[in-house]
Amino acid sequence: MPTCLPLVLRDCHACASKRFRANGKFRVNANHKLIDAWLLVLCTACGETAKLTVLERVNVRSVRPELLDRLHDNDPGLAAELLQDPVVRRRNRVALDWDDAWRLDTGGSDHLDREVLDVSVRFAAPIPVRPVRLIAEGCGLSRAEVERLVAEGKLVSAVRLSGRLSGDFTFTLKR
Repeated sequence: MPTCLPLVLRDCHACASKRFRANGKFRVNANHKLIDAWLLVLCTACGETAKLTVLERVNVRSVRPELLDRLHDNDPGLAAELLQDPVVRRRNRVALDWDDAWRLDTGGSDHLDREVLDVSVRFAAPIPVRPVRLIAEGCGLSRAEVERLVAEGKLVSAVRLSGRLSGDFTFTLKR
């Protein structure tokens, strides 16, 4: 599950940094019947503000009133939703860095001594993470040991465990 908003990866115009932190603040500007809205992000090195376009030259009447209220209230939940929206990321040419922005909740460690573990992994948010890393942290193993178990056929799943996943999956671990 997420613990904070991820870092936004893009070039800073003031310094050489490529990391920005979203703090949930928005800027909304209306010009007659048209509205623009941006999510403000701050450079982690110099503090320079950059804007990620959310709405651009949109007729005010076509925007849901709930969305306008959330923009005006600087809703951090809306910031999280917009950062995960692929359309917003593509429009602004940014990527997300989820390192240290999530945690693993295993429900305790009493299950680790069993011979066969049938585990169901549920994501509270679509956070791209390597399944090998999740399994290693959740079962108290090293990543190399998890990869060895996969190679030996003692760790099996219906999904490919190499690469990144951001959706729910299950796996079986035989010791």
